[in-house]
Amino acid sequence: MANLEITLKRSLIGRKQNQIDTAKALGLTKTYKTVVKPDNEAIRGMIATISHLVEVKEA
Repeated sequence: MANLEITLKRSLIGRKQNQIDTAKALGLTKTYKTVVKPDNEAIRGMIATISHLVEVKEA
């Protein structure tokens, strides 16, 4: 099963509450923090919600 490396590239300050909640659910609490998550539909949906704030690579 493939994994995704997700890095928070932009700050959460001033963002909508649903975007902040999505980032925290992914484990992204600080700018430039990277987490590794499995590549599935739920994670892809979360990434789509905050796509303008994150950078995604396949791991």
